[in-house]
Amino acid sequence: MMVLDGCFVIELFRGVKKGSFRALGYPRNDPVFCSSGGSLHMIRRDMIMLENQIPLFILDRLLGIQHGNPDEKGLVAKLAVRFFEPLMRTDEHSRTRLKYDPLFHEGRLHCLEVYRRSLLRLGPMPEARTWIKRGGSQKRQQHIRSVTELREAGIDFRQRKTDRFWDIKFKCGTLQIPRLLIHSGTRSLFLNLIAFEQSRFDCSNAISSYITFMDNLINSPEDVGYLHYCGIIEHWLGSDDEVADLFNRLCQEVAFNINDSYLSELSADLNRYYSLKWNNWRASLKHNYFSNPWTIISVIAAFVLLVLTLTQTFYGVYGYYRPIS
Repeated sequence: MMVLDGCFVIELFRGVKKGSFRALGYPRNDPVFCSSGGSLHMIRRDMIMLENQIPLFILDRLLGIQHGNPDEKGLVAKLAVRFFEPLMRTDEHSRTRLKYDPLFHEGRLHCLEVYRRSLLRLGPMPEARTWIKRGGSQKRQQHIRSVTELREAGIDFRQRKTDRFWDIKFKCGTLQIPRLLIHSGTRSLFLNLIAFEQSRFDCSNAISSYITFMDNLINSPEDVGYLHYCGIIEHWLGSDDEVADLFNRLCQEVAFNINDSYLSELSADLNRYYSLKWNNWRASLKHNYFSNPWTIISVIAAFVLLVLTLTQTFYGVYGYYRPIS
């Protein structure tokens, strides 16, 4: 069964590399390889599941036998990266270009690990930091507020122009989050990436850190709607409520300490900014009196009226004590 499944996987990889399965000799009406009903997308979703993984060394051996060199290694990982690219999109028209490095993928377990490492290989991953309270060993709680609460504290949200979906930045009161396209396969993809990180003691928690951070940000459909307005989240689901439910359910029963994530320092900065009263007062002033042109006109008119009233009062009092002779 493993040999049969392995041959099927390699044939899929070869067909995607060629650009067409007809180039491999399959007829136009082939129900699997030449189907136009989205079967390839469903196959990708099944193949990325943790319980469906075939050891990479078996796939390497099968492909090596086909090429006449059983000891050949590295080609399957390269084909797998190209095959699974469409699973992580940044928008409707393009797909994330994953990077492949033979040394980086050498000795990997299976295609899911290769795919995960390719996602993180797109750029330098910040190191995780454990935050310790002064004078004690207790870790700080890095739970952050939702989008709605952070906006009330004057924090702006902006789309970060990068394909590294996990590369979140916070500077000068602006939280920059890369664009993420959510589709029907996103839940399964993230669940399996989190499950892999949870099952390996020698694996980082980069994907879990990102999902937990987004879960903290999104508590309601209104949070999703605002992130969509900012160009940060685009989705093909039925409603914003489904997107909120997706993130809120992804990390259920997951053993995770956000203090040990690469976003710990950023979360601490967000909490410090949120706790400053001046930021809340300034944001309240902006939201209540400078949120649209009509309120701005009203504030200016009230200010002008106040100045005129004070001026009239001043001259009235001044004329009483110093009448014109």
